[in-house]
Amino acid sequence: MAPVRTVCVYCGSGFGGDPAFRAAAQTLGTALAGAGMRLVYGGGDVGLMGTVARAALAAGGHVTGIIPDFLQAREHMLDDVQETIVVPDMHTRKRLMFERSDAFVTLPGGIGTLEELVEQLTWAQLGRHRKPVVLVSVADFWAPLIALFAHMRDHGFIREGLDLSYFVAPDAESVVPMLRETGRGTDGAEAVVARM
Repeated sequence: MAPVRTVCVYCGSGFGGDPAFRAAAQTLGTALAGAGMRLVYGGGDVGLMGTVARAALAAGGHVTGIIPDFLQAREHMLDDVQETIVVPDMHTRKRLMFERSDAFVTLPGGIGTLEELVEQLTWAQLGRHRKPVVLVSVADFWAPLIALFAHMRDHGFIREGLDLSYFVAPDAESVVPMLRETGRGTDGAEAVVARM
């Protein structure tokens, strides 16, 4: 796998009920910038989305925001980023986020975050990409989803040869080392791939 230089972060446009979520977004943005990894995100200045982008900027990182025109007001487009791309719809946003990123990291979020994550898992399952996908399971946030994947497998809907390939980070501090390992294609990184 190629080294990870640009990371797409999916996360909530709200903060959620646990202060650990906001702290994780802050930590992740700072860590990506410190590692020289560029951030691609949804372009807003609200919730965890705004937190991760502002943290990356404060640490000297490069940030690209990609936002549909109809969300510019609702998500309060962050003007401080180095690059903002306004697109006509969600499909274009997601396509550009995919094309511009070497890896995908998912912090806690709502249905939109889940939809973006599942799309990347589906594309990887179908062989459309081999980019790493990381779930940052702060306070076990993603544990119910991981249990649902196991449930789908138990019922034969995730079949042999169509395993989901993703990594689970217990905290934001683990993400950059994990991405560095996947970029090297080492056995250590492969060992944490979740194929439950």
